[in-house]
Amino acid sequence: NAAPRDIVSPRCPARTQMSLGAAFAATGLSVTARALRSVRPGASSQPALRVAPVRSPLRVRSVTTMATLEANPLASWTYGLGEKAGEAPDLPKWSSIKDEHVKPAITAAVAAANAEIDAIEKRLAEAESPPSTWAEIMDPLERLSEKLSRPWGVVSHLKGVRDSDDLRAAYDECQPEVVTASLRIGQSRPVYDAMVGLMENEAAFKTLTPAQRRAVECEVRDAKLSGVALDGTQKERYNEIAKELSALSTEFSNNVLDATKAFEHLCVDVADVAGLPKSALEQAAQTAKTRGKHENATAEDGPWMFTLDAPSYMAVRSHAENRALREKVYRAYLARASQFFEPFASTPADASEPKKLGDNAPLIERILTLRQEKAALLGYDNFAEVSMAKKMATLATAESLLEDIRAKSFPAAERELEEIRAFAAERGAPEASTGLMQWDVGFWAERLREAKYELKEEDLRPYFQLPAVIDGMFELAEQLFGVKVEAADGEVEVWHPDVRFFKVLDAQSGAPRAYFYLDPYTRPAEKRGGAWMDDVVGRSAAMAAPGASVRLPTAHMVCNGTPPVGDKPSLMTHNEVTTLFHEFGHALQHMLTTEDVGPVAGINQVDWDAVELPSQFMENFCYDKKVLKKIGKHHETGEPLPDDLFEKLVKSKNFGSGTRYLRQCHFAMTDLELHARYKPGEGADAVFAAEAKIATKTMLMPAIKEDRFLCGFGHIFAGGYSAGDYSYLWAE
Repeated sequence: NAAPRDIVSPRCPARTQMSLGAAFAATGLSVTARALRSVRPGASSQPALRVAPVRSPLRVRSVTTMATLEANPLASWTYGLGEKAGEAPDLPKWSSIKDEHVKPAITAAVAAANAEIDAIEKRLAEAESPPSTWAEIMDPLERLSEKLSRPWGVVSHLKGVRDSDDLRAAYDECQPEVVTASLRIGQSRPVYDAMVGLMENEAAFKTLTPAQRRAVECEVRDAKLSGVALDGTQKERYNEIAKELSALSTEFSNNVLDATKAFEHLCVDVADVAGLPKSALEQAAQTAKTRGKHENATAEDGPWMFTLDAPSYMAVRSHAENRALREKVYRAYLARASQFFEPFASTPADASEPKKLGDNAPLIERILTLRQEKAALLGYDNFAEVSMAKKMATLATAESLLEDIRAKSFPAAERELEEIRAFAAERGAPEASTGLMQWDVGFWAERLREAKYELKEEDLRPYFQLPAVIDGMFELAEQLFGVKVEAADGEVEVWHPDVRFFKVLDAQSGAPRAYFYLDPYTRPAEKRGGAWMDDVVGRSAAMAAPGASVRLPTAHMVCNGTPPVGDKPSLMTHNEVTTLFHEFGHALQHMLTTEDVGPVAGINQVDWDAVELPSQFMENFCYDKKVLKKIGKHHETGEPLPDDLFEKLVKSKNFGSGTRYLRQCHFAMTDLELHARYKPGEGADAVFAAEAKIATKTMLMPAIKEDRFLCGFGHIFAGGYSAGDYSYLWAE
């Protein structure tokens, strides 16, 4: 609330499924399936292309050991094809997968994918006539895509939730060959010509369902964006760019995570933690025990360790009376992965010196340079146009929306800041006489909100225990969508003991509809920040197990919420509750689809600036009285959320909204400026100057010297939001 600009929206969208044409586009995102739908019954009058069954009897030498692929839990996963009726779903053996399994499994997957695309192209060349049915071309492509995208998606997911040096090494070693194989597939001219031919065959195209036609059209579009039309040196250069962008994206993300992990601040004097709520002190004491090796740390007597992990950082920024502590964590957060972060890095307990940390500034310049060159190769004026090719909006309509919101938000944000300044002065704050700084605004905004609405964040936390919130959220899903969510812990492997597993059943018939994992708590030592939903497998008739009609979808929801402390359950802030509902909205769209055509089932091929609609729809229920009464139960007494707290929560909903919207405009307008008009090559600091120019219209306070917010802006430099951060506001 009334925050300056240090926290990017904590929620990441479902990572919209990539098509065959987009084939693992070098964005650094985990590669998820394209799931192209199987044969429409009775549609094929010609034999479909033969695709080898999913099995890998090869032996591949890894870096450290020899192992048959059948014994490799990553290589032996069959993406749902091995599922048997009445048994647990065929999902990755997460806990069994070790770092040494990655290289042999991915090497085999790449080899299988390359062999398969060769076979498909050979069959197309030998065919008497071009494909005229869905089954002739699209089924084989789906099965081909699964062989590489699924195991690589598992590795990418583990890198986000169970990061380690060995896993990074394996990932980095495999990434170039994965990108090379994906480019080979996505740029297959025979496949592209076959799909275009199917589209141009009016009679044949009409026999496809609307969903199938949409899928083919998207594949053709994505193939063009993958460089299928390029030849010779242009194609070579495009592929070089794709490989380098993929590596840069990974490096960018690693640098942000490393910097976040490298910061810690220990307080030993109770006066230094004045103002911090009990829940924050409990968490800080637990961190001091687990990370700082202070075995006797307690919430009452300390010591207390604070980090840049979101629950810790936000507690300090909003509640710590210790201004010096607020300033330190604020400066450190904005300096992450930049030249200014080194003074904030701590030396690990088991090391003699701090880990060498990367600076993302030169990476940003290189990423923008390569994206611009990529756009030119594809025939676009700038990379924003490339991005917009797969979105609802155009550059003009997106910027028009942002300017409209900015113009309305700016005067509101000015009024909010003046009210905060006046309130701090009334309360006799020493900093009020010299002028509030960025690290003061969040603290005094929270004090103002407490005074204005007689509501403290900590008043709500005891009522939002994660188990009750989950139960109420599932009850809401049953009421809205006719599904019943049941715990299925222990039926499949998970990647961490905190991870839960659930199955989604039809409420009337009891038949399974989908499955999902929930990874709710922060783990700063190995898990990247934010919150996101992604798929494990998608709904697909073509990938159904023998005897089944369809493979059911499975999702994973990942949050970085407040973990349990001692024997207490996780007690959530209302914002953490909203984030959970947000990700559940993404997961529901993926899981509740009844469309068997994989490319357009669930989250597949949803325009990026529309993909946030289901998530933000679900957020609304976090202010619904009936829902809050169900999810809000005191963790000790079971008492439902009192009416007076509910009324105060609703009244405070729009507090600081001018500042929040202005901040989102800054993110989105900077993103579009960098990808539409910024000219790389004008110096190391030019990109920050471009952001500063946007800030004259979107920020009320001048940036501090250490402000390298862009160096941590993973949404657009290590995620799928390049020229797309406006999507949050567009979908809303």
